Amino acid sequence: MNGAELLVKSLECENADIIFGYPGVSICPFFDKLTESKIHPVLVRHEVNAAHEANGYYRSSNKPGVCVSSSGPGATNLITGIATAFADSIPLIVITGQVKSEHIGSDLFQEADIVGACESFVKYSYLVKNASLIPQVVKEAFYIATTGRKGPVLIDIPVDVLLEDGYEFNYPESVNLRTYKPTLKGHSVQIKKIINELSKAKRPIIMVGGGIKLSGAKEEVLEFSNKFNIPIVSTLMGLGIGRDDNPLYIGMVGNNGSKFANKAINESDCLIVAGARVADRAVKQPDLITKDKTLIHIDIDPAEIGKNAGPNIPVVGDLKEVFTALNAFEEEFDFSDWANRLNTYKLTRSGSKESTNLYVDPKEFIARLSERLNEDWILVTDVGQNQIYACSNYASVGSEFVTSGGFGCMGFSLPAALGAKLGNPLKNVISLNGDGAFQMSMCELSTLKQENAVLKIVIFNNKALGMIKEYQHFKYNNNYTFNELNGLPHFKMIARAYDIDYKECKDNNDIDESINWLLESSESCILELNVDRDAFTSSN
Repeated sequence: MNGAELLVKSLECENADIIFGYPGVSICPFFDKLTESKIHPVLVRHEVNAAHEANGYYRSSNKPGVCVSSSGPGATNLITGIATAFADSIPLIVITGQVKSEHIGSDLFQEADIVGACESFVKYSYLVKNASLIPQVVKEAFYIATTGRKGPVLIDIPVDVLLEDGYEFNYPESVNLRTYKPTLKGHSVQIKKIINELSKAKRPIIMVGGGIKLSGAKEEVLEFSNKFNIPIVSTLMGLGIGRDDNPLYIGMVGNNGSKFANKAINESDCLIVAGARVADRAVKQPDLITKDKTLIHIDIDPAEIGKNAGPNIPVVGDLKEVFTALNAFEEEFDFSDWANRLNTYKLTRSGSKESTNLYVDPKEFIARLSERLNEDWILVTDVGQNQIYACSNYASVGSEFVTSGGFGCMGFSLPAALGAKLGNPLKNVISLNGDGAFQMSMCELSTLKQENAVLKIVIFNNKALGMIKEYQHFKYNNNYTFNELNGLPHFKMIARAYDIDYKECKDNNDIDESINWLLESSESCILELNVDRDAFTSSN
């Protein structure tokens, strides 16, 4: 076998069934041998979308996404998608072609030091200099990407290494990396301390983040909450773990969270942070969550514990294992008064409504849409006002919520939604987009059609970069600059160009009919919402 065949065979051994990529001269040997494999290649229309699609693929399949590009601009185009995955701890295997080994460092045509460029946002990276090492490198890459705190791993392979011939294929059965030993089992003494602290607490609360989803610990944390009657709040990345019909689930915290969920954290005397980073979007002033309360922080990554707020009880370990251990305790606690108080806050909440019926109220649209979505649906948001409308008005009744949280990458939704659909074809997938974000990745409509996939696409069209305009309204005294999009393109014509069904929702009277059309369509479709360009997600 040559290096390219070794690479394809190694991916097969890791049960890779789909790769997202874009060809180029330096990676062509790989694509040439891929034709002999059952692995299905998805031809994206821009390399950054290969990473986003691999990201969405993992979110729905729980299998690491694989994306491939050529050297130089092909590789550097992947960088934003790699950084997006790294920020949200998404395991990707990123494979890039490289110029010939002998020419590395000579500024050859389409040469880029992608290993150096990605150093700060990959878990690990390889520059493969010998084809015989490819099986070992792939085995290690999958192991590193999917264990401990998950994340992307980069494999850069010079074209001459892919063409090296004369090797037998021997795939390693196991991995033993001396310097990489992630802690999975939480320390029993620290876990016991959590139970002891609960015995003294009066107002405990659990804040769940994206780490709960990544570790597959959703059922365990809900069991813990129900067993000990402890309320739950979520971060943006933790949306979907708690359901709105669960009286113990209070809502989302943070800048765009509900006032009553933030109030719940402030009034608690014991805060259990599970799989969340205590970053600025969830906790604007980290010092406040350590004031007059015990902070317990559980995370697989020891570097996150104490980074933004010092915990009284740190626990390093896999969340699934830690909560399984916590659920084994037979102690009984009575937090019913506290839980009832928080549920009262939740039930008496009041939301603002748009006063005009000349446009679609985005908040009302999201509320009505999400309450129709059960376990068969995945809702993927982009970044900007559409994300804020979605997370602030999302009714959690079983659907999965997917977004770009840590990196806030515009153009994420459409390719990530396509990846999610390809990763789990039995799921129905909705992609929420602003008109600005959609234009960053709408070329993937071509990929969508080529793959014969079905997506439900929603575009919030306010003819502006809404989040920027909102920021300029509150921070720059209405000095609006560089945010107008002039109402172009005409999305109806874009839909027609890609042979996709289209409908416009003009005002609130059209919402229910439009949602019915969106959900019941058997083909891919685009629903455009006529949104007031002066509508803001908040009032301050």
